[in-house]
Amino acid sequence: MGGIKIKFRLLILIVAAIASGIVCGLFFPHWITRIFITFNSLFGNFLSFFIPLLILGLIAPGISELGNSAGKLLLITTILAYAFTLFSGFFTYGSATLLYPFILEHSKHLASFTQVSQLQPYFTIDIPPLMQVMSSLVLAFVLGIGAAITKGDSLKSLLCDLRSVINLIIIKIIIPLLPIYIFGTFLDMTQAGQAGEVIGVFSKIIVLIFLITLIILLLQFTLAGVISGRNPFKMLKTMLSAYFTALGTQSSAATIPVTFAQVEKMGVRGEIASFTVPLCATIHLSGSTIKITACAIAIMTISAMPFTFAQMSGFIFMLGIMMIAAPGVPGGAIMAAVGILKSILGFNETAIALMIALYIAMDSFGTACNVTGDGAIAAIIDKIYKTESKK
Repeated sequence: MGGIKIKFRLLILIVAAIASGIVCGLFFPHWITRIFITFNSLFGNFLSFFIPLLILGLIAPGISELGNSAGKLLLITTILAYAFTLFSGFFTYGSATLLYPFILEHSKHLASFTQVSQLQPYFTIDIPPLMQVMSSLVLAFVLGIGAAITKGDSLKSLLCDLRSVINLIIIKIIIPLLPIYIFGTFLDMTQAGQAGEVIGVFSKIIVLIFLITLIILLLQFTLAGVISGRNPFKMLKTMLSAYFTALGTQSSAATIPVTFAQVEKMGVRGEIASFTVPLCATIHLSGSTIKITACAIAIMTISAMPFTFAQMSGFIFMLGIMMIAAPGVPGGAIMAAVGILKSILGFNETAIALMIALYIAMDSFGTACNVTGDGAIAAIIDKIYKTESKK
């Protein structure tokens, strides 16, 4: 329950930071604004240093734990969850590139909002990362798979301890300072005359993402219905309790009891439900992928950042892997994605701050999509299990 409280508190603080930044930007003198710009510079440099450690500390132990329980159904469930996540990312990419030219008005004024501020920090401290994002990801896979294969308790224990440290830094340092980071960003944008247009863009993106999550759920349950021989609309109706619970908790883990109960009501065997629901709460993040992909393309569109299908394909494939690390961290999906937002898409600190604010503002929609889609995966796995057991 502590994670739920953190998420609610963080959402309230982020909204308050955006509103305060806009209001204060109307009358704050430049010398005060430069104090917050200095903070943002220092915090942004710390994030750049911390992200490779976050990737290593969250993904490596997750892989080591996943490997210890390896089995055919585990492999199939993992592949299916990743496929659902990838499809959601590419569907969002297609929808966004098709609709954004019509719903996001081009503005030369708005197109410069992710550029470096005209006001400079009083000072800055460079904190070079220990390794690049890709190096961190490869190292995480090497150590995680190595610990799983060799069953090395010492290495696995070390990786789990590292994960505890990373989670502690996120909860005690990163999360508390994020509202100040967001406040400084909107304070600077307001003084540059850009905040009003950005808020208008936010509202359009949120509506679009909500509609995409609904379409994705319909497609997932249609597929599940075809494979399992069940009525997809009845299954989706049964999962509504889990959907609305996730809207309130903003946590896949906290919704597991409700998700499990509703999956069983769909007719899925208890042993399959008890296996797939907790696993999918960790590895299936279609909703989070929808949000991050849609927000990233929106920011690149209105800031006139060029991007290609090949570039976005690489981003979506990597995002699906990064999302495995996200559930253990309150609001952590976007934090896990920061590394590839920078390395693949070229986002700067201002664009990252906007991504974090926009992601957290609609965190409930993504979580609800993740949780509800777990029911579709469970129905497919149940059918596969039934087929295999007859052989």
